[in-house]
Amino acid sequence: MTDSQPEISFPEQGASIGGDWASIEGLHRFSHPAMATIFELLIVHPDKVYAAQAAQAAFDELDKLERELSRFVENSDVSRINNAAAGQTLVLGEEAFDCLQIAALMAVETGGAFDVTVGFMLNCWLDKDKKSRVPSPQELDVARKHTGIELLKFDPQNHTVHVISGVQVDLGGIGKGFALDRIAGLLRDWSIDTALIHGGFSTALALDGPKGTKGWPVTISYPYGKKKTLARLSLQHRAVSGSGLQKGQHIIDPRKNCPVKDTIAAWACAPDAATADALSTAFMIMTTDQIEQFCRIRPHTSAAVINNKQGTLLHFNLLA
Repeated sequence: MTDSQPEISFPEQGASIGGDWASIEGLHRFSHPAMATIFELLIVHPDKVYAAQAAQAAFDELDKLERELSRFVENSDVSRINNAAAGQTLVLGEEAFDCLQIAALMAVETGGAFDVTVGFMLNCWLDKDKKSRVPSPQELDVARKHTGIELLKFDPQNHTVHVISGVQVDLGGIGKGFALDRIAGLLRDWSIDTALIHGGFSTALALDGPKGTKGWPVTISYPYGKKKTLARLSLQHRAVSGSGLQKGQHIIDPRKNCPVKDTIAAWACAPDAATADALSTAFMIMTTDQIEQFCRIRPHTSAAVINNKQGTLLHFNLLA
């Protein structure tokens, strides 16, 4: 992997990505609100007007993706799945079907640590004001019966999904990364090759690096004291994503049916943003042995994990 300096720095809670790119020659920056966050495109191009037109096309695509992937948008494909009765078969649009197929693959590869059907389980641990609560054993039992990617059967030929049992799909752990991959493809269609895209300062995807560099400068830092850098990366043709614990209990281990407590932060690097996005969540849940084995057999995947507030750092491939 090639990579070196923004600042994937964490605020006191959660994970974020950023950086100081002011010195990059010919850089144009464009931002747009979507998916409850701010997306930003950093484009190096001699024609600012052309770069702005490409950025607008990318943001139009982003809005289209949100309309299909968000569980908060009425009549989105995800909302249709969440409202479907057991035994119902739905025809999905290309975007939602492709994203769900990637999510299903990641569920298998991570041994169930990443699962977009965790909505029922998440709701068990939050009250109506989204504050933490402890569910009853009966509530957890019901949630278990409605959790698992195997409850959705996909038909690639007809672009359909068959809902075996009612589920609550939430693409929050992969949707931003999926959107970045789609935006990158659109930028290439516009013959824009030197760019960095990030979604909400949590997932970033790099195309070609700026001229004279090995890649876009990116750094990742400890969540408790962002001045303490743990790695410098030169990101090119790769993605990096970070996940961390925030107030409340927002990362659920679908295998144990309980919130994550021990892991404070996790980062993942992968060839595409959807995979990196999903893995940063999965690495919050998986054991260090599982993460190490995962990266060992996938040399293009890297990870770094902080296991406690004392700052114990474990890394696999990332700092090699």
